[in-house]
Amino acid sequence: MSNDAPRTLPYDVPSDPNKRHSAALTDGPDRAAARGMLKAIGFDDKDLARPLIGVATTWIETMPCNYNQRRLAEHVKAGIRAAGGTPMEFSTIAVSDGTSMGTEGMKASLISREVIADSIELCVRGHMLDGVVCLVGCDKTIPGAAIALGRLDRPGLILYNGTIYPGVYKGKRDATIVTIFEAVGAYRAGKMSAEELYEIESVSCPGAGACGGQYTANTMSMVMEILGLSPAGLNGIPAEHPDKDAAAHRCGEIVMDLIRRDVRPKDFVTRASIQNAIACVAATGGSTNAVLHLLAIAHEYGLKLDIDEFGEIADRTPIVGDMIPGGRFSAADLFEAGGLSLVTRELLKKDLIDGSTSNVDGGTIASAAAATVETKDQEVVVSVETPLKPTGGLAILHGSLAPDGCVIKLAGHERRFHKGPARVFENEHACYDAVRNQRINKGDVIVIRYEGPVGGPGMQEMLSVTAALVGVGMGEHVALLTDGRFSGGTHGLMIGHVAPEAALGGPIALVAEGDEIIIDVDRHALDLNVPADVLAERRAGWIAPAPRYKSGVMAKYAALVSSASLGAVTTGERLTEQLGRATVEK
Repeated sequence: MSNDAPRTLPYDVPSDPNKRHSAALTDGPDRAAARGMLKAIGFDDKDLARPLIGVATTWIETMPCNYNQRRLAEHVKAGIRAAGGTPMEFSTIAVSDGTSMGTEGMKASLISREVIADSIELCVRGHMLDGVVCLVGCDKTIPGAAIALGRLDRPGLILYNGTIYPGVYKGKRDATIVTIFEAVGAYRAGKMSAEELYEIESVSCPGAGACGGQYTANTMSMVMEILGLSPAGLNGIPAEHPDKDAAAHRCGEIVMDLIRRDVRPKDFVTRASIQNAIACVAATGGSTNAVLHLLAIAHEYGLKLDIDEFGEIADRTPIVGDMIPGGRFSAADLFEAGGLSLVTRELLKKDLIDGSTSNVDGGTIASAAAATVETKDQEVVVSVETPLKPTGGLAILHGSLAPDGCVIKLAGHERRFHKGPARVFENEHACYDAVRNQRINKGDVIVIRYEGPVGGPGMQEMLSVTAALVGVGMGEHVALLTDGRFSGGTHGLMIGHVAPEAALGGPIALVAEGDEIIIDVDRHALDLNVPADVLAERRAGWIAPAPRYKSGVMAKYAALVSSASLGAVTTGERLTEQLGRATVEK
């Protein structure tokens, strides 16, 4: 009989008290099977006694936008281990707007926001993780991660893997993905040779990172920092900058601090931080997609936000960031000038944002702005005393053509009024063919409909059309409106998110070729100048189109998605109606 003392088993050792969720997965003899599974891939007893932290990546090999995330994930995990946690990496999907633009695949882009949010939420809940760091890049991965954090409300943060550097073309470092799209239009108009187009294609995207202007990815990266979900200054570091790895390591340390203090996403995302984010979008001429995504984020965090608040805040916020596509500089240029805190510093001078809102790194907007190190003679951000424009880069319009509202981008052009005949297209491809074949005339108001959240489905972006218009020289001479969306790279008099959408019988469905449409930004109005009796007759004859998809994820999305004016969420009124119907039937 052995005289050895009984071995102390991990079942008898108290685990870290910060394992608020994962203790139910790993602690005690009843969890031996789970422990055995985890030991099979290299975790040991010490690992399983620590808080379990998810590292969610959106790495994919269909775009440069998220391409550095595998490397960054290793540094995040090292930071988590150094701070006393056990990281567990998992992945979700991403859909590239840039590669899918102008194809049927583009309809999957906005839908992917919901899939990303759902999958992060499911993985964290399913594996009882105590916290999560989300690595994001391409457009929908960013709001998707923010939505997941709101639903979970467990300690967590978001790190943007960084902007791509701009490409160099003809000696200038200002080429981006939009340069290519506009070059396609110029080529089709006979203004550029195939050789020139090929050269632009080959130099505009020089490496890893998300599209380089103040397009949707960089706009939403900025939003994450202003909301407090991303540490100050770290998102702005470009993807291929040597400091990005250290930023990832720091995020691993920060999430462990959040866990120990039990500080959660809803402590940061508040009405005040959302209003700050709207102001910063307006001040930099950011993407109109921020309207859609912030409405969705507010909804998931249980915060009231109305689409008209975007217009109210933009009306009082000047543009101080001279950013592509409406201005001259890329996101990498903003980083080199001193970063986002240059923008917040200027807005704070006029009390246009609330400096007291907090950040996952322990600071506030005001403290980050106070620590700004400005590069001498930088021109990217101007003084709020001498802004580029007195009001922000977007506005919300209502009227007979958009009773529930729509969004117009104002950065990059000076037009605030347009009246002209409607040129009606039932989908984006038909419109693109008309632009490509130069069948659009100066003064036209292009109407692209049945591309909304339900009708598309998926509310695809229209960058192929808008860039082609610029390329053929018509960008300054026409207006365009749609119940779909625009890329953050769009500039010109473009109106998106028209609601109600055509597929649900909105007034945009009743527009006929040649109808007079009036766009008046100063009145915040979008009107269809057609007699009421004519519209009534058209409505009586209108028939809702058959769904474009009758099964699968696209059909499921179309059955649940809300209006664009409510953020195109799938957890809103239509889901509530379905749940209520199921309860009654039961």
